[in-house]
Amino acid sequence: MNPSTNSPSCLPRIPWEDRPASCSDPVWRYSANPVIPRNLLPSSNSIFNSAVVPFNGSFAGVFRCDNKKREMNLNRGFSTDGFSWDLENSPIAWLCDDPEISRFQYRYDPRLLWLEDRYYLTWCNGYHGPAIGIGYTHDFQKFHFLENALLPFNRNGVLFPRKINGKYIMLSRPSDNGHTPFGDIYLSQSPDIIHWGEHRFVMGTKNGWQSTKIGAGPVPIETPEGWLLFYHGVLTSCNGFVYSFGAALLDLDKPWKVIARGAPYLLSPQMDYECVGDVPNVVFPCSALFDEHTGRIAIYYGGADTVTALAFARLDEILDFVKTTSDL
Repeated sequence: MNPSTNSPSCLPRIPWEDRPASCSDPVWRYSANPVIPRNLLPSSNSIFNSAVVPFNGSFAGVFRCDNKKREMNLNRGFSTDGFSWDLENSPIAWLCDDPEISRFQYRYDPRLLWLEDRYYLTWCNGYHGPAIGIGYTHDFQKFHFLENALLPFNRNGVLFPRKINGKYIMLSRPSDNGHTPFGDIYLSQSPDIIHWGEHRFVMGTKNGWQSTKIGAGPVPIETPEGWLLFYHGVLTSCNGFVYSFGAALLDLDKPWKVIARGAPYLLSPQMDYECVGDVPNVVFPCSALFDEHTGRIAIYYGGADTVTALAFARLDEILDFVKTTSDL
């Protein structure tokens, strides 16, 4: 494998649709959403909360596919344009030398990134409760499971795309074994992606759309002004949880320090495919493609825990939004 072929610097033309004339928001939806329906595969009950990266001049992804037994698992998929996807009907078969951690309980909500010389995945891995699993692939053919990074109970493990001060960095949200009516974002550090410590608090809940819990979304995007983090926030309404997403800026050298945090949400569940499904009223971002030459961002998000949808933004507008609306 030639690393330069697959690295993000060789990003193909990302999926894109211009903002509608009727929209003034910094994030707007793809007009033909959802891009992946719940029944794309013969075995699938739903396909959502999934991760996409550039690969070999096209795109590859790891997708949460809940089957008709309602088992939560991860399947690989490929696309030439980022809109139309071919997914494998069978889940990824992980290579793992340790039978203690290789037993399947559940796998869901992956994040995916190019880091140094390979693609790393993080996901919520069932090991006596939700833990953060870490694995890698060079070619999207063989997938290697390394270890569970953190003890149960934890979700939303998200790696940074490079070392910071000589250490690997990961965000997560300590939780419980259920539906978690609480949750703040923390950061952990590692010398080798196996052993994690030096935990730091990043940010917690706030009033309004993020008053119940928050969690990291796509892999942070490095900008001259800081790490841009899209994250989901949850409020508890009279009819249950409502998931929206917003953005914050983290310090480049000390990413547990929040520089700015947009007060309003960027996207909330308003369309039918976001409000009606297995879990109503959810927009959940897991992946973002960023074209540094044009400033375009394509965000893949789950709708109602049922389908995969796309939204778009421009970096300069998101940075301006975060800074001008911040209320730290």
